[in-house]
Amino acid sequence: MTRIIVIPDTQCKPGQDFTFLSWIGKYVADKKPDVLVQIGDFADMSSLSSYDIGKKSFEGRRYTDDIEAANKAMDYLMAPILKEQLRLESNKKKKWKPRLVLTMGNHSNRIDRAIENDRKLEGLISTDDLNYKEFGWEVIPFLEPIVIENIVFCHYLCSGVMGRPITTARMLLTKKHMSCIVGHQQGRDVAYSHRGDGRQITSIIAGSCYEHNESYLNHQTNEHWRGIVVLNEVVDGTFDECFVSLNYLKKKYDSKK
Repeated sequence: MTRIIVIPDTQCKPGQDFTFLSWIGKYVADKKPDVLVQIGDFADMSSLSSYDIGKKSFEGRRYTDDIEAANKAMDYLMAPILKEQLRLESNKKKKWKPRLVLTMGNHSNRIDRAIENDRKLEGLISTDDLNYKEFGWEVIPFLEPIVIENIVFCHYLCSGVMGRPITTARMLLTKKHMSCIVGHQQGRDVAYSHRGDGRQITSIIAGSCYEHNESYLNHQTNEHWRGIVVLNEVVDGTFDECFVSLNYLKKKYDSKK
């Protein structure tokens, strides 16, 4: 049976402490999933945010700083995974090389949107600057679903011709009729149903895997769940889900405790 670990939106930006990503990397190395999925918005790319232009908070943002932060954050995540792979190889143990799948999110898509709005930027900036492929990730374009073990993964799934995100797990099952894992929306939401053959299908929305609070949210709305999702015993769209909070990972792996 297959094990899949899903990392929701991390929204990495300059000035953050990325230690939490090393906790995730260590947990992944311990559990050794067959597939590791990052569901999108790994990088925040706040320098290209059209919503913040003109605001005081927008001052001082730089594209190069965003790219540097994203690459540094990925180093934190991948270092424990690569270290474990090297340890297994050195000890002549069974190799472990999970499939790495990254679905691009709307924050990373800010790069392509900036180029589309100003063609002078073409050739100067690119999503390739994020170096996801160099880190070994299979990069899936923004809003292109990928199906793994009869589960659809995407940053978010759309409803209607306008392409608006489906915002509840129950509606995901109603609209898509199969197991779905998406991010984009803070917190977590889970729903269950069954296919015609009796197999259970599950939808999960989990879009927050970071320690910082977002300035555009208030005290109440910043109090959402943060963590990763483990899909155990995956077979043809069915699985047992396990939510692992950042608080748990900190207690287990934080060397500063």
